[in-house]
Amino acid sequence: MKDDTRIVLGGRRREWRGRLVNPPVHRGSTILFDDVAELEAAAPKHGSHYYGLHGTPTQWALSEALTELEPGAAGTALLPTGLAAVTAALMAVLSAGDELLMVDSVYGPTRRFCDTVLKRYGIATRYYDPLVGEGIEALVGERTRAIFMESPGSLSLEVQDVPGICAVAKRRGLVTLLDNTWATPLLFPAMAAGVDLSILACTKYIGGHSDVMLGSVTASAEWHDRLQRTVFDLGFAVSPDDAWLGSRGLRTLGVRLRQHEQSALKVARWLSEQPQVARVLHPALPECPGHQHWVRDFKGSSGLFSFELEGAGEAERTRFIESLELFGIGYSWGGYESLAVPADPRRVRSVTAREQSGPMVRLSIGLEDVDDLISDLASALAVHGAA
Repeated sequence: MKDDTRIVLGGRRREWRGRLVNPPVHRGSTILFDDVAELEAAAPKHGSHYYGLHGTPTQWALSEALTELEPGAAGTALLPTGLAAVTAALMAVLSAGDELLMVDSVYGPTRRFCDTVLKRYGIATRYYDPLVGEGIEALVGERTRAIFMESPGSLSLEVQDVPGICAVAKRRGLVTLLDNTWATPLLFPAMAAGVDLSILACTKYIGGHSDVMLGSVTASAEWHDRLQRTVFDLGFAVSPDDAWLGSRGLRTLGVRLRQHEQSALKVARWLSEQPQVARVLHPALPECPGHQHWVRDFKGSSGLFSFELEGAGEAERTRFIESLELFGIGYSWGGYESLAVPADPRRVRSVTAREQSGPMVRLSIGLEDVDDLISDLASALAVHGAA
């Protein structure tokens, strides 16, 4: 089946939804058994009632639908946030004394977890250039256990050579993790590229409506059981209401992503022609670092990208953002509404230095009319240009 059909049908088992189109919200903590023998024979596993922590048909439906988007995956664990998905995945594969190779362009809270929590538990983190590709093999040491990728990177949007890094990892017996939130499995099938654990902040494009906190980790057969056991042991659970919202959003993911892509590309190309803009960082544009990997590996692009203002400082950037009328100012992205925030990758880098021609702005292009968005940006740039 094609992806659009998968996202409509995935997880909608008749035994979970009855005669309804959608599996309903099953709220519950205690599961009742018919007798002691049934209770003692029960076990916490997908599709089997045990205890509220381990899910009901509402959570199982979303988990199964996400798994079906990654052919070859063994299963998907749901988490209450995207960051929880990252941290649980790392805890599932790392032990005291291990070393983690972490991409230098990673999401800030992931870096903080590595530098604080993992460090406290005796796990070392070594950061690497997002464009290192198969050259990462030179960084593999005796203690190296895992390689974490985020492609494209937070803020600066570098596209990594994920298949090349995974090939090195397979040769050296390492586990690979990828934060695939920007692309989702629809635009970059992570498991097919060799990734062992594919992580999504479902808060963003999966939910799609800026009204749910949710994360997921889809894993290969080698890692799924250990991942799910770790999630349970850490006490992570997703409420059935949030899982239902995730499933609701998932059903329209394909059409939304296509609109995000179309609008974001039009905005990015328009910005690249404006004299007040020094550089546009969008993976689908040739000037974006790692663009060749996007061309080779991705099926499309989403709605998040950054650009640098020409000849400006932070005050001018602030004035530009606050002059926008159709863009909200707030963290996260992937919802139906457009957002604009200041960004500075240099503050969260440790091994790669980025040259910037001016202050950076990150845009999340929503589902508004794209010409209205461009008009709004033009007005704000005019204010910036006159400053």
